[in-house]
Amino acid sequence: MVRLMSNSETLQLAKTLLERPSITPADEGCQQVLGDRLKSLGFELESMIFEDTTNLWARLGQGKPVLCFAGHTDVVPPGDPSDWSFPPFQPTEHEGYLYGRGAADMKGSLAAMIVAVERYLKQVDEPPFDIAFLITSDEEGPFINGTKRVMETLESRNEKITWCIVGEPSSTEQLGDVVKNGRRGSLSGSLSVIGVQGHVAYPHLAENPVHSAANALAELTQTRWDDGNEFFPPTTFQVSNIHAGTGAGNVIPGRLDIEFNFRFSTESTSTQLQQRVEAILDAHNLNYQLNWKLNGPAFLTAQGLLINKVQCAIKRVCGYPTKLSTAGGTSDGRFIAPTGAELIELGPVNATIHKVDECVKITDLDTLTDVYQAILEEMSV
Repeated sequence: MVRLMSNSETLQLAKTLLERPSITPADEGCQQVLGDRLKSLGFELESMIFEDTTNLWARLGQGKPVLCFAGHTDVVPPGDPSDWSFPPFQPTEHEGYLYGRGAADMKGSLAAMIVAVERYLKQVDEPPFDIAFLITSDEEGPFINGTKRVMETLESRNEKITWCIVGEPSSTEQLGDVVKNGRRGSLSGSLSVIGVQGHVAYPHLAENPVHSAANALAELTQTRWDDGNEFFPPTTFQVSNIHAGTGAGNVIPGRLDIEFNFRFSTESTSTQLQQRVEAILDAHNLNYQLNWKLNGPAFLTAQGLLINKVQCAIKRVCGYPTKLSTAGGTSDGRFIAPTGAELIELGPVNATIHKVDECVKITDLDTLTDVYQAILEEMSV
Protein backbone atom coordinates (compact mmCIF):
# COMPACT_ATOMS: atom_id res chain seq x y z
CA MET A 1 0.00 0.00 0.00
CA VAL A 2 1.41 3.37 -1.00
CA ARG A 3 2.18 5.64 1.95
CA LEU A 4 1.12 9.23 1.39
CA MET A 5 3.37 12.10 2.39
CA SER A 6 2.37 15.02 4.61
CA ASN A 7 0.52 16.77 1.79
CA SER A 8 -2.05 13.96 1.81
CA GLU A 9 -5.75 14.45 1.27
CA THR A 10 -6.35 13.22 4.80
CA LEU A 11 -4.16 15.94 6.28
CA GLN A 12 -5.78 18.66 4.19
CA LEU A 13 -9.30 17.52 5.09
CA ALA A 14 -8.35 17.29 8.77
CA LYS A 15 -7.09 20.89 8.63
CA THR A 16 -10.34 22.05 7.04
CA LEU A 17 -12.28 20.50 9.92
CA LEU A 18 -9.92 21.71 12.64
CA GLU A 19 -10.21 25.36 11.68
CA ARG A 20 -13.93 25.25 12.49
CA PRO A 21 -14.51 25.93 16.24
CA SER A 22 -17.20 23.29 16.66
CA ILE A 23 -17.51 23.26 20.45
CA THR A 24 -20.37 21.02 21.60
CA PRO A 25 -23.08 21.08 20.30
CA ALA A 26 -22.01 23.35 17.43
CA ASP A 27 -21.02 21.72 14.15
CA GLU A 28 -19.87 24.92 12.40
CA GLY A 29 -20.36 23.44 8.94
CA CYS A 30 -18.12 20.39 9.43
CA GLN A 31 -20.88 18.01 8.40
CA GLN A 32 -21.51 20.06 5.28
CA VAL A 33 -17.86 19.62 4.31
CA LEU A 34 -18.01 15.87 4.89
CA GLY A 35 -21.45 15.55 3.31
CA ASP A 36 -20.30 17.24 0.10
CA ARG A 37 -17.50 14.69 -0.23
CA LEU A 38 -19.91 11.81 0.38
CA LYS A 39 -22.59 13.16 -1.95
CA SER A 40 -20.06 13.24 -4.79
CA LEU A 41 -19.56 9.52 -4.20
CA GLY A 42 -23.26 8.78 -4.55
CA PHE A 43 -24.23 8.70 -0.89
CA GLU A 44 -27.77 9.69 0.02
CA LEU A 45 -27.60 12.31 2.77
CA GLU A 46 -30.09 12.80 5.57
CA SER A 47 -29.59 15.66 8.00
CA MET A 48 -31.20 14.95 11.35
CA ILE A 49 -31.44 18.06 13.51
CA PHE A 50 -32.72 17.50 17.03
CA GLU A 51 -32.97 20.60 19.23
CA ASP A 52 -29.46 22.13 19.25
CA THR A 53 -27.68 19.18 17.67
CA THR A 54 -26.85 18.53 14.02
CA ASN A 55 -26.48 14.92 12.87
CA LEU A 56 -25.71 13.40 9.48
CA TRP A 57 -26.80 9.97 8.31
CA ALA A 58 -25.31 9.11 4.92
CA ARG A 59 -25.77 5.80 3.13
CA LEU A 60 -24.47 4.31 -0.10
CA GLY A 61 -26.61 1.42 -1.29
CA GLN A 62 -29.88 0.01 -0.09
CA GLY A 63 -30.69 -3.48 1.05
CA LYS A 64 -27.30 -5.04 1.83
CA PRO A 65 -25.68 -5.44 5.26
CA VAL A 66 -24.42 -2.05 6.46
CA LEU A 67 -20.84 -1.19 7.34
CA CYS A 68 -21.00 2.13 9.19
CA PHE A 69 -18.30 4.62 10.09
CA ALA A 70 -19.33 6.66 13.13
CA GLY A 71 -17.86 9.77 14.68
CA HIS A 72 -18.40 13.29 15.98
CA THR A 73 -17.55 16.75 14.76
CA ASP A 74 -17.93 18.45 18.15
CA VAL A 75 -14.96 19.10 20.42
CA VAL A 76 -14.45 20.08 24.04
CA PRO A 77 -13.63 23.73 24.83
CA PRO A 78 -9.92 24.54 24.47
CA GLY A 79 -9.69 26.58 27.66
CA ASP A 80 -7.48 29.66 27.63
CA PRO A 81 -6.00 29.88 24.09
CA SER A 82 -2.92 31.58 25.53
CA ASP A 83 -2.00 28.30 27.22
CA TRP A 84 -1.61 26.65 23.82
CA SER A 85 1.62 26.64 21.82
CA PHE A 86 -0.49 27.40 18.74
CA PRO A 87 -4.03 28.79 18.44
CA PRO A 88 -6.37 25.82 19.11
CA PHE A 89 -8.51 26.44 16.03
CA GLN A 90 -5.64 27.29 13.71
CA PRO A 91 -4.38 23.87 12.57
CA THR A 92 -0.60 23.92 12.73
CA GLU A 93 2.05 21.47 11.53
CA HIS A 94 5.05 21.34 13.84
CA GLU A 95 7.81 18.75 14.03
CA GLY A 96 5.73 16.04 12.41
CA TYR A 97 2.54 16.66 14.38
CA LEU A 98 -0.74 18.38 13.54
CA TYR A 99 -1.90 20.59 16.43
CA GLY A 100 -5.44 21.75 17.08
CA ARG A 101 -8.48 21.02 19.20
CA GLY A 102 -10.03 17.85 17.79
CA ALA A 103 -6.90 16.63 15.97
CA ALA A 104 -7.02 13.31 17.83
CA ASP A 105 -10.58 13.43 19.15
CA MET A 106 -11.76 12.98 16.51
CA LYS A 107 -11.61 15.10 13.36
CA GLY A 108 -8.48 13.30 12.24
CA SER A 109 -10.40 10.02 12.26
CA LEU A 110 -13.28 11.51 10.28
CA ALA A 111 -10.89 12.78 7.63
CA ALA A 112 -9.22 9.36 7.42
CA MET A 113 -12.59 7.61 7.11
CA ILE A 114 -13.73 9.82 4.24
CA VAL A 115 -10.50 9.48 2.27
CA ALA A 116 -10.37 5.72 2.89
CA VAL A 117 -13.88 5.30 1.47
CA GLU A 118 -13.03 7.50 -1.51
CA ARG A 119 -10.01 5.34 -2.32
CA TYR A 120 -11.87 2.09 -1.77
CA LEU A 121 -14.73 3.04 -4.08
CA LYS A 122 -12.27 3.84 -6.87
CA GLN A 123 -11.10 0.23 -6.90
CA VAL A 124 -14.41 -1.67 -6.68
CA ASP A 125 -17.32 -1.77 -9.09
CA GLU A 126 -19.87 -2.36 -6.35
CA PRO A 127 -19.19 -3.00 -2.65
CA PRO A 128 -20.64 -6.25 -1.28
CA PHE A 129 -22.18 -4.20 1.55
CA ASP A 130 -23.80 -0.81 1.99
CA ILE A 131 -21.51 1.86 3.44
CA ALA A 132 -22.87 4.42 5.90
CA PHE A 133 -21.68 7.36 7.98
CA LEU A 134 -23.25 8.40 11.28
CA ILE A 135 -21.84 11.75 12.36
CA THR A 136 -23.02 13.82 15.31
CA SER A 137 -22.15 17.11 17.04
CA ASP A 138 -23.24 15.92 20.50
CA GLU A 139 -20.72 13.28 21.61
CA GLU A 140 -18.77 15.52 23.98
CA GLY A 141 -21.91 17.09 25.46
CA PRO A 142 -25.05 15.78 27.15
CA PHE A 143 -25.40 12.98 24.53
CA ILE A 144 -29.16 13.46 24.32
CA ASN A 145 -29.84 14.72 20.79
CA GLY A 146 -26.96 13.11 18.95
CA THR A 147 -26.23 9.46 18.17
CA LYS A 148 -28.86 8.35 20.67
CA ARG A 149 -31.64 10.12 18.74
CA VAL A 150 -30.28 9.02 15.37
CA MET A 151 -30.29 5.38 16.47
CA GLU A 152 -33.83 5.73 17.79
CA THR A 153 -34.86 7.07 14.38
CA LEU A 154 -33.12 4.27 12.50
CA GLU A 155 -34.60 1.64 14.80
CA SER A 156 -38.09 3.08 14.34
CA ARG A 157 -37.85 2.36 10.62
CA ASN A 158 -35.99 -0.93 11.09
CA GLU A 159 -32.82 0.37 9.44
CA LYS A 160 -30.02 -1.70 10.94
CA ILE A 161 -26.27 -1.26 11.20
CA THR A 162 -24.49 -4.60 10.79
CA TRP A 163 -20.89 -3.57 11.51
CA CYS A 164 -19.69 -0.27 12.95
CA ILE A 165 -16.28 1.37 13.22
CA VAL A 166 -16.16 4.30 15.65
CA GLY A 167 -13.21 6.63 15.19
CA GLU A 168 -12.53 7.27 18.87
CA PRO A 169 -8.81 7.59 19.73
CA SER A 170 -8.22 4.05 20.94
CA SER A 171 -4.46 3.71 20.44
CA THR A 172 -2.05 4.09 23.36
CA GLU A 173 1.60 3.94 22.25
CA GLN A 174 1.35 3.54 18.48
CA LEU A 175 -1.49 3.62 16.03
CA GLY A 176 -3.56 0.45 16.02
CA ASP A 177 -1.94 -1.14 19.06
CA VAL A 178 -5.31 -1.11 20.88
CA VAL A 179 -8.82 -1.57 19.53
CA LYS A 180 -11.82 -1.14 21.81
CA ASN A 181 -14.32 -3.97 21.41
CA GLY A 182 -16.54 -2.86 24.27
CA ARG A 183 -16.96 -0.38 27.08
CA ARG A 184 -17.91 -0.53 30.71
CA GLY A 185 -21.31 0.77 31.64
CA SER A 186 -21.67 4.03 33.55
CA LEU A 187 -24.31 4.52 36.25
CA SER A 188 -24.47 7.66 38.39
CA GLY A 189 -26.36 8.23 41.62
CA SER A 190 -27.32 11.40 43.49
CA LEU A 191 -27.96 10.51 47.12
CA SER A 192 -29.35 12.82 49.81
CA VAL A 193 -29.44 11.55 53.37
CA ILE A 194 -31.93 13.52 55.43
CA GLY A 195 -31.27 14.39 59.07
CA VAL A 196 -32.35 17.09 61.52
CA GLN A 197 -30.36 20.32 61.73
CA GLY A 198 -29.41 21.56 65.17
CA HIS A 199 -26.81 23.03 67.49
CA VAL A 200 -23.67 20.98 68.04
CA ALA A 201 -24.04 21.55 71.80
CA TYR A 202 -27.45 19.81 71.78
CA PRO A 203 -26.97 16.72 69.59
CA HIS A 204 -29.89 14.96 71.28
CA LEU A 205 -32.18 17.51 69.62
CA ALA A 206 -30.76 16.87 66.14
CA GLU A 207 -29.87 14.00 63.84
CA ASN A 208 -26.56 14.20 62.02
CA PRO A 209 -26.89 12.63 58.53
CA VAL A 210 -23.11 12.40 58.23
CA HIS A 211 -22.99 10.11 61.24
CA SER A 212 -26.05 8.19 60.10
CA ALA A 213 -24.62 7.53 56.65
CA ALA A 214 -21.05 6.71 57.68
CA ASN A 215 -21.47 2.95 58.06
CA ALA A 216 -23.57 2.63 54.92
CA LEU A 217 -21.03 4.60 52.93
CA ALA A 218 -18.23 2.41 54.26
CA GLU A 219 -20.14 -0.69 53.20
CA LEU A 220 -20.74 0.72 49.73
CA THR A 221 -17.04 1.45 49.26
CA GLN A 222 -16.01 -2.01 50.48
CA THR A 223 -18.56 -4.09 48.59
CA ARG A 224 -17.31 -6.33 45.79
CA TRP A 225 -19.97 -5.90 43.15
CA ASP A 226 -18.72 -8.58 40.76
CA ASP A 227 -15.47 -10.23 39.66
CA GLY A 228 -15.49 -8.99 36.08
CA ASN A 229 -14.59 -11.42 33.31
CA GLU A 230 -11.97 -12.02 30.62
CA PHE A 231 -12.92 -8.75 28.89
CA PHE A 232 -13.85 -6.50 31.83
CA PRO A 233 -12.29 -5.69 35.21
CA PRO A 234 -14.55 -5.90 38.28
CA THR A 235 -17.23 -3.23 38.64
CA THR A 236 -16.07 -0.20 40.62
CA PHE A 237 -17.91 2.25 42.91
CA GLN A 238 -16.49 5.73 43.42
CA VAL A 239 -17.74 8.74 45.37
CA SER A 240 -17.12 11.87 43.29
CA ASN A 241 -18.66 14.61 45.45
CA ILE A 242 -19.81 14.86 49.05
CA HIS A 243 -21.23 17.85 50.90
CA ALA A 244 -22.93 18.67 54.18
CA GLY A 245 -23.22 21.62 56.51
CA THR A 246 -23.87 25.33 56.39
CA GLY A 247 -20.26 26.38 56.72
CA ALA A 248 -20.69 27.22 60.40
CA GLY A 249 -18.74 25.16 62.90
CA ASN A 250 -21.50 25.00 65.49
CA VAL A 251 -24.34 23.66 63.30
CA ILE A 252 -25.22 20.01 62.84
CA PRO A 253 -26.14 19.62 59.16
CA GLY A 254 -29.63 18.60 58.22
CA ARG A 255 -28.69 17.01 54.90
CA LEU A 256 -25.81 15.10 53.38
CA ASP A 257 -25.46 15.06 49.58
CA ILE A 258 -23.33 12.43 47.87
CA GLU A 259 -22.61 11.96 44.16
CA PHE A 260 -21.26 8.57 43.12
CA ASN A 261 -20.63 6.54 40.00
CA PHE A 262 -20.39 2.90 38.96
CA ARG A 263 -18.27 1.75 36.04
CA PHE A 264 -19.70 -1.70 35.56
CA SER A 265 -18.88 -4.85 33.65
CA THR A 266 -21.24 -7.10 31.73
CA GLU A 267 -21.40 -9.26 34.88
CA SER A 268 -23.73 -6.68 36.46
CA THR A 269 -26.73 -4.77 35.15
CA SER A 270 -27.72 -1.26 36.12
CA THR A 271 -30.91 -2.63 37.71
CA GLN A 272 -28.96 -5.07 39.86
CA LEU A 273 -26.60 -2.34 41.06
CA GLN A 274 -29.48 -0.02 41.93
CA GLN A 275 -31.23 -2.73 43.90
CA ARG A 276 -28.09 -3.63 45.83
CA VAL A 277 -27.32 -0.01 46.74
CA GLU A 278 -30.87 0.61 47.93
CA ALA A 279 -30.80 -2.61 49.98
CA ILE A 280 -27.66 -1.41 51.79
CA LEU A 281 -29.16 2.02 52.48
CA ASP A 282 -32.39 0.43 53.76
CA ALA A 283 -30.47 -1.99 55.98
CA HIS A 284 -28.91 1.02 57.73
CA ASN A 285 -32.35 2.60 58.27
CA LEU A 286 -31.49 5.81 56.45
CA ASN A 287 -33.97 8.48 55.51
CA TYR A 288 -32.81 9.19 52.00
CA GLN A 289 -33.65 10.35 48.50
CA LEU A 290 -31.85 8.74 45.58
CA ASN A 291 -31.92 9.64 41.89
CA TRP A 292 -30.27 7.47 39.27
CA LYS A 293 -28.86 8.27 35.82
CA LEU A 294 -27.78 5.53 33.43
CA ASN A 295 -25.12 7.14 31.24
CA GLY A 296 -24.73 4.00 29.18
CA PRO A 297 -24.90 0.22 29.46
CA ALA A 298 -21.90 -2.06 29.24
CA PHE A 299 -21.45 -3.60 25.81
CA LEU A 300 -19.11 -6.07 24.18
CA THR A 301 -18.42 -7.26 20.65
CA ALA A 302 -17.14 -10.81 20.83
CA GLN A 303 -14.58 -12.26 18.44
CA GLY A 304 -16.30 -12.48 15.07
CA LEU A 305 -16.14 -11.27 11.49
CA LEU A 306 -15.51 -7.58 12.19
CA ILE A 307 -12.83 -8.09 14.84
CA ASN A 308 -11.09 -10.72 12.71
CA LYS A 309 -11.03 -8.42 9.68
CA VAL A 310 -9.85 -5.42 11.74
CA GLN A 311 -7.03 -7.45 13.26
CA CYS A 312 -5.96 -8.64 9.80
CA ALA A 313 -6.06 -5.07 8.44
CA ILE A 314 -3.92 -3.66 11.24
CA LYS A 315 -1.38 -6.48 10.95
CA ARG A 316 -1.26 -5.96 7.18
CA VAL A 317 -0.75 -2.19 7.32
CA CYS A 318 1.16 -1.71 10.57
CA GLY A 319 3.02 -5.02 10.82
CA TYR A 320 2.10 -5.77 14.42
CA PRO A 321 -0.85 -7.34 16.24
CA THR A 322 -3.50 -5.33 18.04
CA LYS A 323 -4.83 -5.75 21.56
CA LEU A 324 -8.55 -5.80 22.36
CA SER A 325 -9.60 -3.63 25.30
CA THR A 326 -12.70 -2.35 27.07
CA ALA A 327 -10.89 0.22 29.20
CA GLY A 328 -11.60 3.94 29.31
CA GLY A 329 -14.72 6.05 29.55
CA THR A 330 -17.95 5.91 27.60
CA SER A 331 -18.46 6.53 23.89
CA ASP A 332 -21.34 6.76 21.45
CA GLY A 333 -20.80 3.08 20.78
CA ARG A 334 -23.11 2.50 23.76
CA PHE A 335 -26.05 3.67 21.65
CA ILE A 336 -25.15 1.61 18.57
CA ALA A 337 -23.99 -1.76 19.90
CA PRO A 338 -27.23 -2.59 21.79
CA THR A 339 -29.12 -2.60 18.46
CA GLY A 340 -27.18 -5.73 17.48
CA ALA A 341 -24.26 -4.23 15.57
CA GLU A 342 -20.76 -5.67 15.79
CA LEU A 343 -18.79 -2.59 16.88
CA ILE A 344 -15.18 -1.62 17.44
CA GLU A 345 -13.42 1.66 18.16
CA LEU A 346 -10.24 2.43 16.27
CA GLY A 347 -8.49 5.76 16.07
CA PRO A 348 -5.30 7.73 16.82
CA VAL A 349 -3.12 7.71 19.92
CA ASN A 350 -5.10 9.20 22.80
CA ALA A 351 -2.27 10.75 24.83
CA THR A 352 -3.29 14.40 24.19
CA ILE A 353 -7.08 14.22 23.93
CA HIS A 354 -8.93 16.94 25.88
CA LYS A 355 -5.57 18.49 26.77
CA VAL A 356 -3.84 21.73 25.92
CA ASP A 357 -1.83 21.26 22.71
CA GLU A 358 -3.91 18.34 21.47
CA CYS A 359 -2.14 16.87 18.48
CA VAL A 360 -1.79 13.85 16.23
CA LYS A 361 1.23 12.52 14.39
CA ILE A 362 0.81 13.45 10.73
CA THR A 363 2.04 10.09 9.50
CA ASP A 364 -0.54 8.44 11.75
CA LEU A 365 -3.32 10.19 9.84
CA ASP A 366 -2.10 8.52 6.67
CA THR A 367 -1.61 5.17 8.40
CA LEU A 368 -5.11 5.35 9.85
CA THR A 369 -6.47 6.04 6.38
CA ASP A 370 -4.62 2.98 5.12
CA VAL A 371 -6.03 0.87 7.96
CA TYR A 372 -9.62 1.97 7.33
CA GLN A 373 -9.18 1.24 3.64
CA ALA A 374 -7.70 -2.16 4.45
CA ILE A 375 -10.68 -2.97 6.66
CA LEU A 376 -13.02 -2.21 3.76
CA GLU A 377 -10.93 -4.45 1.52
CA GLU A 378 -10.77 -7.27 4.09
CA MET A 379 -14.54 -7.09 4.63
CA SER A 380 -14.99 -7.43 0.87
CA VAL A 381 -13.22 -10.78 0.73
